[in-house]
Amino acid sequence: MKIKICKIILFYFIFLFVQANAITNKIILKVENEIITNYEVKNKILTSLILAGNEITQENINKLKKQALESLIENKLKTIELKKFQIEKNSSQINSYLNSISGNDILALENKFKSNNLDYNLFLKEVEIQTKWQNFIYLFYKGKIEINENSVNNDLKKFVEKEKSFQEYNVAEIEIMTDRDSNIDQIALDFKNKIKNEGFETAALKYSISSSSKNKGNLGWISSRSLSKEIFEILKKLNIGEISQPIKRQNSILFLKLVDKRTSKVENVNINELKKRIIDQKKNEMFNLYSRSHLSKLRNSALIEYK
Repeated sequence: MKIKICKIILFYFIFLFVQANAITNKIILKVENEIITNYEVKNKILTSLILAGNEITQENINKLKKQALESLIENKLKTIELKKFQIEKNSSQINSYLNSISGNDILALENKFKSNNLDYNLFLKEVEIQTKWQNFIYLFYKGKIEINENSVNNDLKKFVEKEKSFQEYNVAEIEIMTDRDSNIDQIALDFKNKIKNEGFETAALKYSISSSSKNKGNLGWISSRSLSKEIFEILKKLNIGEISQPIKRQNSILFLKLVDKRTSKVENVNINELKKRIIDQKKNEMFNLYSRSHLSKLRNSALIEYK
């Protein structure tokens, strides 16, 4: 009798295990003959959060559910279209993209996926689809791209004025480590008080995990051109001597102090180089428009079934 009960219990747990795995790979949507599983949706959401340096919280996951599903639908539509035209994989483009988002350390990027139990191969497949799609759009629409010379010259005039001068910032930083389960807001508040009591330079020397800590957090002069949009927007609003609000990263918090700022001038502006940049930008904008238009047509005619 005991053996029979044990067999029943064992069978029950095996049943639960199988059911759990079935749920993990449950088909939730079909795009023509391509399927999307909730495993793909989950992987897409977590990948987006990690690459953006955001925390993996239920709130952030819920925010990205719709966006992730829309992105996967687009990928399936692209996959179907690419099969028709037999666009080949370009490993060089894929590696170039991976290097750009990993700081030229693809192995570290792969390890980041593994440490967060994410499917790196799914991500690579997505990158492959994106590079193929870009090449497809270029080949399909390059003959339709026309650039207006007057528009280029008007933009060039504005650009030259802008490029003649640029801001430089003397910046100091403190970066402190956090973990996923920490109360980030409370840590940031406590450390702001620590900076206030001990001084920015002393706090940088004692607590910062950045390599700049040995210089009391000082990074020296940085051109506005080399800053990310996020950091530039933060620095340009600071007064000299002012410290930024905490900037949240995936596993750390960053504080910036504006030590000084100045306007620098460019003596020689390369007109031909600037003109080429403007033309390339306009071409990219037109290719993006064609890409969105082509994708919209595919979506309107596709059979999309929710399971």
